[in-house]
Amino acid sequence: MIKLDDFKNLNPKNPGAWPWLVKIVVFIALFLAVAAAGAWFDWQDQWESLSKAKREEEKHKETFLAKKKEAINLDLIRKQLTETQESFGALLKQLPSKSEMDALLTDINQAGLGRGLQFELFRPGAEKVVGSFAEQPITIKVSGSYDDIGKFSSDIAMLPRIVTLGDIAINSAGGKTAADSMLTMDATAKTFRYLDEQEIAAQKKAAAPAKGAKK
Repeated sequence: MIKLDDFKNLNPKNPGAWPWLVKIVVFIALFLAVAAAGAWFDWQDQWESLSKAKREEEKHKETFLAKKKEAINLDLIRKQLTETQESFGALLKQLPSKSEMDALLTDINQAGLGRGLQFELFRPGAEKVVGSFAEQPITIKVSGSYDDIGKFSSDIAMLPRIVTLGDIAINSAGGKTAADSMLTMDATAKTFRYLDEQEIAAQKKAAAPAKGAKK
């Protein structure tokens, strides 16, 4: 058995005289030290490459999981897109074309007359183009009973074409009793129509010089 004193009494200048057991222990220690140094200097680049490869592997795993999630949701996204397109198509069908605008204005007028309202003003304004649509404002002023005005507003909402009422102001026009009290309603009805292909082409042509001027 090797004792600590055996190492203290060793002569470093004459290793050949060391006991065999000490020689073996020192040889093993030197071998491990050389192997460790060789691993550190020779394998350091390989360790760095391995660490880099592991980081890239983790990155690829994250990318794969993200793509997998997108693939799982792809059918749902396609379904939602189809439903959105169908809803947009249904709304588009509710917009009159240019040739149908006169008929729509007549429908609005008839809705008021059918409820016994008196039109004091019915004035279509200038169209305002917004994207692929044209907004048509109509300034109206009608007089009638509270119920008739309410029913007229409901009839407007029930028209097959999209018509909205805004800027509403209701004032009393007088009456002997509350039951026969007359009201006047000032409002702006707005309807919309889609632009035809010629109008869209003309709009794009008009916008082209403006874009060129900005450059």
